[in-house]
Amino acid sequence: MSSALVVFSGGQDSTTCLGWAKNRFDRVETLTFDYGQKHRVEIYQAKKIADILGVENRVLSIDAFSQLNDSALIDGSMDISSAHKHKPNLPASFVPNRNAIFFTLAHAFAQKQGITNVIVGINQTDYSGYPDCRENFIQALELALNLGSESEIKFHYPLIHLTKGETFEMSKEEGVLEIVLNESHTCYNGNHNTKNEWGYGCGECPACILRAKGWSDYKEHL
Repeated sequence: MSSALVVFSGGQDSTTCLGWAKNRFDRVETLTFDYGQKHRVEIYQAKKIADILGVENRVLSIDAFSQLNDSALIDGSMDISSAHKHKPNLPASFVPNRNAIFFTLAHAFAQKQGITNVIVGINQTDYSGYPDCRENFIQALELALNLGSESEIKFHYPLIHLTKGETFEMSKEEGVLEIVLNESHTCYNGNHNTKNEWGYGCGECPACILRAKGWSDYKEHL
């Protein structure tokens, strides 16, 4: 029986990946990280979406990021739309080494569960300037983690070359578009009260602007 673990934030990308995984693997589980992020709503929505799709969701807590406090996603005093205070070429929302740690823990969890595939929602087309969302990064990490654990776990990243508009199209193809629109959360300001045509969010932060543009591009090609 084929098995997959989806690294699951409850956002648009990971929800699309969950739909993709459910259509390709016999057994699917999800793993969500509580890393001290300001907006707990994404953890709640991840659990809700997993329940809707009938998959198990586990939450792992990581205290180190809140102690490092080096991102606007954790530090409420930082401007989410500004540059990162220590890496001015990157956005303030960048969390240093977050994906490396998330994916390493997911790889370890997959070993524990006997799961041979890990699904991640990284994207290097509309990747918002995050260097840990690139294909060469995840390929290098997969090689290192398998070498270091005598494993043959495969990372899958089905969104890697897609635009946000194409990601909306994939979510439709995989049968999760309505869940993306009505349940997923990507807003950096934590707004899950304002409903827009493209989903919930403030409409002003970088994540919402990217998502709204993707929705507009998607509709243009219907």
